[in-house]
Amino acid sequence: MRGNGSSGKTVRQAQHGTRGAAHGTTAVTGDGEPGLAWEQRLAAAWSRYDTLPASEFRAVIEALAAELPADSAVAAFERAGAFDSTGQPARAVPLYRIALDRGVRGARRRRAKIQLASSLRNLGRPEEGVVLLSPELDAENDELDDAVRAFLALCLADAGREREALSLALGALAPHLPRYQRALGRYAHQLSTPAGS
Repeated sequence: MRGNGSSGKTVRQAQHGTRGAAHGTTAVTGDGEPGLAWEQRLAAAWSRYDTLPASEFRAVIEALAAELPADSAVAAFERAGAFDSTGQPARAVPLYRIALDRGVRGARRRRAKIQLASSLRNLGRPEEGVVLLSPELDAENDELDDAVRAFLALCLADAGREREALSLALGALAPHLPRYQRALGRYAHQLSTPAGS
């Protein structure tokens, strides 16, 4: 999965700039979370994703992650995302698990579950993705609700549960339609309801 700028800097320059910024400001806040300046540099790095070779992009993310404490959940998550986004899901999976075990917070927690489920599916383990994402259907609503349903639908389809997958996908789509929302929502529910129920 690919994620989230500077222009035209070499990796060496980007890493040097990262170290220099770290000397001027603390990378983490008092509660151990990355500070605003670090998050802005991370966003800038991700904005270069499409312009850098995979190995160079991973090096930029690694340099940023290395600024954080050794036991940082955020560092593990960002390293995982870099591997995941450059076609190395097998290296991403254990790092996502580390991030979750370390209590990664906020939007990154849910993103970690979505991205881990996607990586597991890409590795031929969709059932694990289903187990991981199913509880998220009952989680507090946020902007990632449809992403949860979409990736859970993909996992379900690969696990041979196509009707449930279609039901989820249509249920996620229905609220965004200008018309037919009620009908499509009803049909989506019927797909997930056993015959005769």
